[in-house]
Amino acid sequence: MNLKDKEKRIIFEDNHLIIVNKLPGELVQGDHTGRSTLSDWTKDYLKEKYAKPGNVFLGTIHRIDQPVSGLVMFARTSKALSRMNELLRTSKVQKSYIAVCSGKLVNDQARLSDYLIKDSNTNVSRVVSRGKNNADAKLAVLDYKLIAQIDSYNVLFISILTGRPHQIRVQLSNIKSPILNDIKYGSTVRNSYDGIFLHSFRTAFIHPVTKEEISLTAPLPDYPLWRRINDFTSY
Repeated sequence: MNLKDKEKRIIFEDNHLIIVNKLPGELVQGDHTGRSTLSDWTKDYLKEKYAKPGNVFLGTIHRIDQPVSGLVMFARTSKALSRMNELLRTSKVQKSYIAVCSGKLVNDQARLSDYLIKDSNTNVSRVVSRGKNNADAKLAVLDYKLIAQIDSYNVLFISILTGRPHQIRVQLSNIKSPILNDIKYGSTVRNSYDGIFLHSFRTAFIHPVTKEEISLTAPLPDYPLWRRINDFTSY
């Protein structure tokens, strides 16, 4: 892939931040498999574009799950990394997703508030009742709105108010509306798409250095079902 083609995946870039449109199936950071990651890809892109001979600093601001596509933010300086981490910690970064789900919704829009625990052995989160037996449970909150129906599927616009592991996936599964292809969280639909039908679509924040208002969206993946949704993503 030449540099011009690589640049098509770059949603935002300046001296402080770089925001990339992640493909479904890509790892954001390395794991035990030793596979190439989005972080590696982004470092290689920066080295090529700016002809950097040595190591490139790249700080991972946040991650999204391997089967999820869409916006991922990296910092190009340690100052930007620490300031963006603080914005995330204080809930000053808005993040919205688009999901395609099966099942019948009780409400076309709602706020979901659940306590979650993640099992580190199985890498699965679950909804629990808050109590002394689940003292480590973390509150997860999201808002969803039905924006379209395609065939028998619901297309949801989701804004997350917290950032818990697998939050959207487990909370939608808990209301009997699992994300397509998400076998881990109860989907019975499986097709040739490389990931699950969850896309990190929009982010908004105040730039940690320039103080500009930043609002960005990532194009939906190039797959037949996603292409049918593109007409509904102007909100």
